[in-house]
Amino acid sequence: MTAFPIQSPELAVKDGTQLHRNLGTAELVEKAIQNGEGVMSRDGALVVATGKHTGRSARDKFIVKDAETENTVWWGPTNVPMTPEHFAALKEDFLAALGAKKTVFVQDLFGGSQADHRVNVRIYTELAWHSLFVKTLLVRPSPTELEGFIAEYTIIDLPSFPADPARHGCRSETVIAVNFTEKLILIGGTAYAGEMKKSVFSILNYLLPAKGIMPMHCSANIGPKGDTAVFFGLSGTGKTTLSADASRTLIGDDEHGWSDTAVFNFEGGCYAKMINLSAEAEPEIHATTRRFGTVLENVVIDRETREIDLDDNSLAENSRGSYPIDFIPNASVDNLGPVPKNIIFLTADAYGVLPPIAKLTPEQAMYHFLSGYTARVAGTEIGVTEPTATFSTCFGAPFMPRHPSVYGNLLKERIARGRVTCWLVNTGWTGGKYGVGKRMPIKVTRALLNAALNGSFEGIIFTRDTTFGFEVPVTAPGISGDILEPRGTWADKDAYDQAALNLAMQFAENFRQFEDKVDAAVLAAGPRVLNQA
Repeated sequence: MTAFPIQSPELAVKDGTQLHRNLGTAELVEKAIQNGEGVMSRDGALVVATGKHTGRSARDKFIVKDAETENTVWWGPTNVPMTPEHFAALKEDFLAALGAKKTVFVQDLFGGSQADHRVNVRIYTELAWHSLFVKTLLVRPSPTELEGFIAEYTIIDLPSFPADPARHGCRSETVIAVNFTEKLILIGGTAYAGEMKKSVFSILNYLLPAKGIMPMHCSANIGPKGDTAVFFGLSGTGKTTLSADASRTLIGDDEHGWSDTAVFNFEGGCYAKMINLSAEAEPEIHATTRRFGTVLENVVIDRETREIDLDDNSLAENSRGSYPIDFIPNASVDNLGPVPKNIIFLTADAYGVLPPIAKLTPEQAMYHFLSGYTARVAGTEIGVTEPTATFSTCFGAPFMPRHPSVYGNLLKERIARGRVTCWLVNTGWTGGKYGVGKRMPIKVTRALLNAALNGSFEGIIFTRDTTFGFEVPVTAPGISGDILEPRGTWADKDAYDQAALNLAMQFAENFRQFEDKVDAAVLAAGPRVLNQA
């Protein structure tokens, strides 16, 4: 097949193919319904199903290893290499498959809201709802910006494309292949739309550190006094929920950059978990499920009444909703805010060991950032009867192409420069592990966060946790003192001590991979395992 500039893959499209460029929301919803890709709910949302892939296919993602990436990418289980030869074969077959489509949708979008640090991305999709999804999630150029738009990176997303492991050097019929030299990403064999947004995140995570910009898997909002707070956390820890606070202005719910002058959203939309979403606990997000322009993935719908059931997980535990950020009433118009005053690390500790809030030193902050801890609950897999610790470096290892120390050192420098206050917040369990204790009440978490962000903890006495070393407040406004000290909430204190030691040992074991990359102060900021043992 004749080679051509990858910025114009529509050159492969045959005569007669309908090429739909930069369609609006209404047109894309209309075409998705006409094509049988989804149905409209009673309240106006587009409801779609993603088939067997209801989440990211982390084991099917590859990065081309060549002169550009050989010494810049952190190769290992997360960043798996693909040869240039295998990618060339994959690209040839992708372009042939794209050229055979009767309909192709194209969106020209920005990754990044701060003009000096954004990337221009052109996305080709075979599904109308995928085009709507990515238009919703990324930053939408103005009509004037579209006139002069020049793509820097290209994404081609073909769920119907079956990869061939023997020919393409991949693992299965599903493939996400990233080529930083050709500035091309190919996604095939999966209809999970989140692969597109995370691919743009990976691009920015690769490009921005070279400019001294800190890319972050986090949500962010701004207080009434112009104080920005950043919320790091893995899926299920509350990033989206806690950042959508009616008393604060939302910058974004998932991906941001930290420059010298701003915290800026990489996106123009939100991608929230829908399962068990409550109108009482999360009114702003719940309201988006009743809006035209929202896309609901794997949410169960009654085909006759068109009513949705957010509590039904029969299609997926990871049901999702994507919507423009301005569907949240108090969202930032510019998708950016001042550099942060507070950083919050969110963890859903299913062991019930960590306190609902603790204050961290800068060294402890870097330790917990590199650790990226949360815990999965029992019962999610056959035979799993105990909570399972999960460590995802930088709270987003699958999307971080460079070595974690690159991001860790950037964070440490910016914390020091801005004199940022750092907090660890447990949104998981209290009074015992999952199955014994209870989930931390969201009202408690919000009250503690408000106290941390509005300065109410100033003058409060803190005590040092004997195992983890961080500072825990003895009292908090409007909160019972019992819940602040986790050991006191357990009926069996010996069981708590053993659970705390076990978790501390898992932290220490995980951190061994970073021992030669951090200074002594950061290494000493971890749990006191030896003393406990």
